[in-house]
Amino acid sequence: MSIVKASTLPGFMELLPKDQILFNEMRDIIRENFEKHGFLPIDTPVIEKSEVLLAKGGGETEKQIYRFQKGYTDMSLRFDLTVPLARYTVEHMNELSFPFKRYQIGKVYRGEKAQKGRFREFYQCDIDTIGNGELSLVNDAEFPVVIYHTFKDLGFSDFTIHINNRKILKGFYASLGIEDSAAVLRIVDKIDKIGPENVLKELSETGIDEESGKKILDFIGIKGSVDEVLEELNKLGITDEIFVEGLDELTQVVGYARDLGIEEGFFDIDLKIARGLDYYTGTVYETTLDNYPEIGSVCSGGRYENLASYYTDKVLPGVGLSIGLSRLFYQLNEAGIISSEEKSLIDLLILPMDDCINEGLKLVRELRENGIRVTIYTEEAKLKKKFKYADQTKVDYVIVLGEEEIQNRKYSLKNMHSGDQVEITFDELVEKFKK
Repeated sequence: MSIVKASTLPGFMELLPKDQILFNEMRDIIRENFEKHGFLPIDTPVIEKSEVLLAKGGGETEKQIYRFQKGYTDMSLRFDLTVPLARYTVEHMNELSFPFKRYQIGKVYRGEKAQKGRFREFYQCDIDTIGNGELSLVNDAEFPVVIYHTFKDLGFSDFTIHINNRKILKGFYASLGIEDSAAVLRIVDKIDKIGPENVLKELSETGIDEESGKKILDFIGIKGSVDEVLEELNKLGITDEIFVEGLDELTQVVGYARDLGIEEGFFDIDLKIARGLDYYTGTVYETTLDNYPEIGSVCSGGRYENLASYYTDKVLPGVGLSIGLSRLFYQLNEAGIISSEEKSLIDLLILPMDDCINEGLKLVRELRENGIRVTIYTEEAKLKKKFKYADQTKVDYVIVLGEEEIQNRKYSLKNMHSGDQVEITFDELVEKFKK
């Protein structure tokens, strides 16, 4: 029999247990925060009908999707969690209560070119609130609050949630007589990469005169505290209806977010951000780590007018955000912002002498019935090798189980870090680890 080389496909992340433990801890913190803010869990199939996933059709999505056929069924791997949410909401409309607040954490697949920090299989952590016909702006304000609490609980102290409203941008460009605002947004979005001069150059190539170009740069350059930026926007005196509506919405969102307890200094108004040009229609968010701007946005989202227009005539407005957990974990690890330590998920390891396996198994059962995370080393080996295994697995406590311990129901509990050893009864053992 020929030996096949063990290897993974490019763009697919695998972690060693110590990294996987840290990854799972981050995922659990995100999940707990989603649930704490009232979002309900759903899970959708990894495989969907291609006609459902590609209802919008065209663009990069169709090029990157993993698509295949089984029998007569045309299927594809989901490339995000938003399209499955749209299908799910329409399919279960009569069973759901609106506004429908959901979260989903799961893997998605994109056939992108494999490169450092970019994956073809990766975890997304999404929350969305969907309305039936209408949706209050209070929901827009809740999302930066969720981000704030989530990243605080993840251990970050220096991050900024950047908030904007697409209507402000659209209305401002309309006030300059610019009809194709999408083209301007694409160019302006690159300002941090290409600089102001190149932005002006590209704007001129679309037919925008130098004076208007400078006004655009001045506009997106408005800085200051949240209240100072709002004041400056009001001072502009722009009467465009869309601009006025967007400014009013942004002001309300800021006020509601403050009512919900977001801490000043962790959010600002950034007039550069626009997010998905053909998707978001109002409030938009991006979150960055202050000391690591090169990482870019670590969490983003916004308001959209109609989630499921390709599947129903009903209007389903919504607001949502997404954390790309796999990419975030990779980037934070690479930058040294987080680091995983070798540690065990169990409380206690039983090392039975060779003739005490059966009694060791009974002890394990009793301890587990009392809620203690415990395992047992069952291989035939010298005691030195057994302790080496305990060292390698980074378990905190060990009990060597022999005839004397079995008869007396007293155990010598060894702390593997300090080397301290104490004699302890079964009841004391249970009490110690229950605490």
